[in-house]
Amino acid sequence: MSSHLDTPVETPPQRQAGPAQLALLLAGSCLAVLGAVLIAPVLPKMEDHFAGVAGADVLVPIVLTVPALIIGLTAPFAGLVIDAIDRKRLLIVALVVYALAGTAPLYLDSLGAIIASRAVVGLCEAAIMTCCTTLIADYWSGPRRSRYLGLQTLAATLAATAFLALGGALGSAGWRTPFWVYLVALVLVVPMARLLWQPASGPKPAKLPPLPWRSLLVPCLITLAGGVVFYALILQLSFVLDDLGVTSSAAIGGVSAAMSLATAAGSASFGKLSGRRPRTLLPIAFGLSAVGLAIVFAAGNVAVVTVGAMVTGAGTGLLLPVLLTWATNRLRFEQRGRGTGLWTGFLFVGEFASPLLVAAFGAAAGGLQPGLGVLAVVAAVLAVVTLVVVPRSSAPLDVTS
Repeated sequence: MSSHLDTPVETPPQRQAGPAQLALLLAGSCLAVLGAVLIAPVLPKMEDHFAGVAGADVLVPIVLTVPALIIGLTAPFAGLVIDAIDRKRLLIVALVVYALAGTAPLYLDSLGAIIASRAVVGLCEAAIMTCCTTLIADYWSGPRRSRYLGLQTLAATLAATAFLALGGALGSAGWRTPFWVYLVALVLVVPMARLLWQPASGPKPAKLPPLPWRSLLVPCLITLAGGVVFYALILQLSFVLDDLGVTSSAAIGGVSAAMSLATAAGSASFGKLSGRRPRTLLPIAFGLSAVGLAIVFAAGNVAVVTVGAMVTGAGTGLLLPVLLTWATNRLRFEQRGRGTGLWTGFLFVGEFASPLLVAAFGAAAGGLQPGLGVLAVVAAVLAVVTLVVVPRSSAPLDVTS
């Protein structure tokens, strides 16, 4: 494993990327969180609208969750297309289709058709996220690459908070209204077409070089578990507060915002910590998550839940850029799309599984907070596991090929 991490092989891009390219790629990365949060506030209204449809109570939540599942299943294939054909062209096509599929529920009357359109949204999000992440790694190297990958997580976290609030505000005008937001993808098409480029890599090989599976497998498996931990409190926090008797939307929103800010702070810290090795940072990230979830489990009031949520957010905010950089940092240009797509797939499968596992933990332990307590134990075990399985020889995260 260490041989792959420590052998630099890279063809640097001929053009120099700057703030404009970074801003576009960060904006594109934020689109992948739209499917996860934008329409969450209008699900009750949507369920009322389709009350006459058999199984609507099960089908309507799938409208929210199916994009994450599709991202998890298709991101590795998007990575294959990226490496075999072209990063930029796939990104532009995905943005256009994303806008069309994302706005389809504005005029679709069939719940089945809406779910199908959401599956297409997930397919496009897989391509957009994989393309943007791969291009960030293509355009920059060393500490700047690490810093910008941390910024990607930061931007996505802040965007999720903003989109959640926006979805709630637009939802007051009807459950279909938030779907107009998907048109924002079209705003990015022209500047991306003009300002982004396919990095030069020399003649395209007749056959793509194999992926370094030995160096990818462990980071991807840990990312699968990390996705469960990362997404757990994002989805469950409002239910925890509801169980404690908090009914004010403003209060719930305030606690959620505090956790989002802590997540952003954790992501921002990665730029300064990227000179350290994953063997050091991963136990810290999982350890903070474990402590925060344990606090939420033991909490009996809003103040303590807020502290626990913020500690968890700080841990998960650091976790994702560490995992991404560890998994993909030393990949060659011809491997990077597939490696990034594979990592993205594992992350989103973990996020999709998160509510199912928390529900199972809660059923076994006697409630949501005890279920989160079980997840705290899992996160603590992961902190120990990463200390054991990550080799001491792994390169610092800001050392790139």
